[in-house]
Amino acid sequence: MDFDVGKVDLNCEKNNTAHKTNDISVNRLIVRRGQSFLVTFELHDLSRPTTDLLELMVETGPQPSEALGTRSVFGLPEGCGKGSSWKVKVHQGSVLLAGSITLDITSPADAPVGEYSLSVKTSATASVGSSLGKLLLLFNPWCKEDWVHLPEEEERQEYVMREQGLVYKGSDKYISSMAWNFGQFEDDIVDICLKLLDVNPKCLSDPAKDFSARCNPIYVSRVVSAMINANDDRGVLMGRWDGRYDGGMSPTHWNGSVEVLRRWLKNGSNPVKYGQCWVFAAVMCTVLRCLGIPCRVVSNFQSAHDTDKNLTIDDFFSDYGVRPKQSPDSVWNYHVWVEAWMRRPDLSAGSLYDGWQVVDPTPQEKSTDVYCCGPAPVKAILQGHVDLKYDVPFVFAEVNADRVTWMVFADGSKKNIFTDSVSVGQNISTKAVGSDKRVDITANYKHAEGTEKERAVYNQAVKRVNIPEENSNGIHDGKPGVSMKIVELTKPVSGKDIDLKLILNSNDSETRTLVINVNVQAMRYTGIPSSQIQTELKELKLLPNQDLTIPIHIPFSVYGEKMRESNSIKVSAVVTDNDKSEAVYITEKDLVPESPSLTIKAIGSELQYSEMTAEVVFENPLSEGLRNCFITVTGSGLLTEAMEVRMPLLKQGQRLRVKMPFTPYRPGPKKLVAGFNCDQFRDIKASCNVYIKPVTGVVPPLRR
Repeated sequence: MDFDVGKVDLNCEKNNTAHKTNDISVNRLIVRRGQSFLVTFELHDLSRPTTDLLELMVETGPQPSEALGTRSVFGLPEGCGKGSSWKVKVHQGSVLLAGSITLDITSPADAPVGEYSLSVKTSATASVGSSLGKLLLLFNPWCKEDWVHLPEEEERQEYVMREQGLVYKGSDKYISSMAWNFGQFEDDIVDICLKLLDVNPKCLSDPAKDFSARCNPIYVSRVVSAMINANDDRGVLMGRWDGRYDGGMSPTHWNGSVEVLRRWLKNGSNPVKYGQCWVFAAVMCTVLRCLGIPCRVVSNFQSAHDTDKNLTIDDFFSDYGVRPKQSPDSVWNYHVWVEAWMRRPDLSAGSLYDGWQVVDPTPQEKSTDVYCCGPAPVKAILQGHVDLKYDVPFVFAEVNADRVTWMVFADGSKKNIFTDSVSVGQNISTKAVGSDKRVDITANYKHAEGTEKERAVYNQAVKRVNIPEENSNGIHDGKPGVSMKIVELTKPVSGKDIDLKLILNSNDSETRTLVINVNVQAMRYTGIPSSQIQTELKELKLLPNQDLTIPIHIPFSVYGEKMRESNSIKVSAVVTDNDKSEAVYITEKDLVPESPSLTIKAIGSELQYSEMTAEVVFENPLSEGLRNCFITVTGSGLLTEAMEVRMPLLKQGQRLRVKMPFTPYRPGPKKLVAGFNCDQFRDIKASCNVYIKPVTGVVPPLRR
């Protein structure tokens, strides 16, 4: 006789709360692997003991099979099911006499993540089972057996549960932060993340194998790295770095990941235009946190892009001060990637390479014929173990490449000026656990510059990638006859003139006649000039043991227009000694003008489902009107969608104060993010923290 299965209760709210997925939903079953969950269903025939036979089955993906781990049959009595790694037992609180049974089901800690169907057969003679419903299975950083297990609860809250964060930008001397709404628990984001996995090329070519491989965070993180960019698949974001963003949004427009991911889905899995490194990384952080892989956004300042894998970056200057483009190598003011936490048993029998792994979705170079990068163990980068997978040589060069400077002359010849083994890889930064402080994690990636250990690791890395010896020939590290430096006289602020001075000093006993070229260029953050701002040529005498000071004045009226799609200003000085034709000296300084002040604050009770107000203030700092102004405000858990206010003209000295009502719908630490745009200034950002206190016994209003 078969049991008749009646009403099913997946205990969504109770299970999801226990599995820390209730912020995603309490109306569908979302659980984490390696941790038990409860399923209750009615039994309409209790004429014999229910534990005689209950056979359950879970399946995920197309063509599920037990051999691939995408199908499992298990049941009661406890342990039946052909050696299945899924387990079930009758829950202690189950009341059989009341006509229902509650089962305690546990998935293995290495089960593939994704959507499963769950069914039950109540008789050995039954040909098909009765459906109990569907469940989503995620990675579990709380489970010691899961490869993504993160031991500290405070870190799990930061790297899995936190919906907001900070991304560091600027340059090594001008580090600024921008708030970012990851929004991994917004209603539809988990489905978008699974859709992203389903349309990846590996899944499209062999779906059964791909669904099986989703048990492995190494595989999943690599797939996500490829799918965030759209270079060779139906990825989320199209990158663009030339300053022309027709048909899309400037990368600096985005304040969070949710709008990007929703646009991708709405576009039929066609790429959203446009992204750059911090957008790629932040969106990837959202996807990994949503799937349950602990991760954080990391910024590397003076980040090398080594295209020929020789761990050396070639810089070229012309003898008149301009930086011509001679090499595909470059040094970016900053580059942003993701660190994901996982074990690496594929590299070591022990835990040698476990922990943080670099995964970088920005499409810089191909890895096994696909634009993706990582996971590369941070511990391997620190030790110079560049012969390990994945993409360790590329990341090692980003943080520790040597930089060789060449002078290019008018006849096309070039001269090796000097090498710099220090400047690449500065102030590697991430947000602190539990606060908005910046943490410098450079020591995780390399030993202190100037130490024997750092050079020993670099030399070992060079040997491991088989670099020819001649790469280090002709490099000059001797003390120069003329020392130079560029010094700020005023803090560079966008909207105001910039004043600096070039100071030269000679350690010779003779007077020197110098030809001095001072060049100012607007730079993209990738280290590529976008436009010429100004240049100045002087011939002056430098007396022995005396400073020669040359003022450098850069008016806003000259540089302002050229900075709209640029990150920084590079001021360089090239000095040629007329008395020593072989002597050429170079110095440069990167400036990142500070944006005009934008402020935002939250006014109100800071209670869930209670109306609050966001107040945004901006004052025009220019001696002219600002045209086509608009302010946007976003915040996961606070606003269901972005709010926007437009103003056609903000007069000279006029202050704009905007108040926008909102109703927070999710408790906990949240962040309001504001953006200001106009014709003269682009994407000025501000943020404020809000802690929303939960309320009980209140029916939540409907939201998307």
